[in-house]
Amino acid sequence: MVGGVGMVWTTMNPKKMMMATTHLFLSRVTTLRLWIGGIVVCSILIVMLGAPKIPHSPKHHAFADMRNFLGVPNTLNVFSNFPFLIVGVLGLVLSLQPNLFAVTFPAEVFGWAFFYAGVAAAAFGSAYYHLNPNDHRFLWDQLPMMLAYASLLSILILERVGHKIGLTCFFALLTFSLLTLAYERTSNDLRLCIMFQLVPSIAIPAFAALFPPKYSHSRYWLWASGVYLLAKFGGAADRKIYGTTHYIISGHSLEHLCLVLVPVLLTLMLMCRSTRIPRFSI
Repeated sequence: MVGGVGMVWTTMNPKKMMMATTHLFLSRVTTLRLWIGGIVVCSILIVMLGAPKIPHSPKHHAFADMRNFLGVPNTLNVFSNFPFLIVGVLGLVLSLQPNLFAVTFPAEVFGWAFFYAGVAAAAFGSAYYHLNPNDHRFLWDQLPMMLAYASLLSILILERVGHKIGLTCFFALLTFSLLTLAYERTSNDLRLCIMFQLVPSIAIPAFAALFPPKYSHSRYWLWASGVYLLAKFGGAADRKIYGTTHYIISGHSLEHLCLVLVPVLLTLMLMCRSTRIPRFSI
């Protein structure tokens, strides 16, 4: 029996043998890199949970620009969410058009559609929150974007690693985002919410470095990550930017406008890219 197996192996097409060996090697390398990524994520989670509790505070809702135009409270912080609706709806429609975006698996179409739906929903959730910022409305400001982040990270994993593990991560991240918000509501602790917002700026460059791209124009992922990080810096410097612009626009309003550029860049990527290398599914 062993001799038979050896005979089959020795008579196997050399090309097939090379493909099988390459597949095995890539699978082992991918598994190692996934372990590294998992260890990094767990380390971040442990550090965040080990940090002091961050409860809600009235200061978190006291934004720099609280002007009232046309009877709309916090006008610019509310109206600066409108571009999310435009970009989200257009992206959702485009993602459902056949052969317009370069995608390989139906799961990718589902993931991108869910991402754009989350972006569009963020326009309503964030506007509702900024009309009267408080702890109770904070949930509706965070929920749509967290679902969009979860979908985006899952798409990246699906593209770089494999569609099976990508789908698994999609449902796992959606569940984790909901649990994060449930924890925030029941424990009055913002640590996990803050961690979830920081993950995209860390995970996207990390996956770009650890896993080869399946499609061309992969640099758009890095550009989107950079714009996302810039938006977060703008939000953190809300009052300073408001004063620097001579009270024309605040850092938080600019954060909204910068964040809109993330789906815009990714849409351009989807429209321009093409399949670069074959990907073994995991």
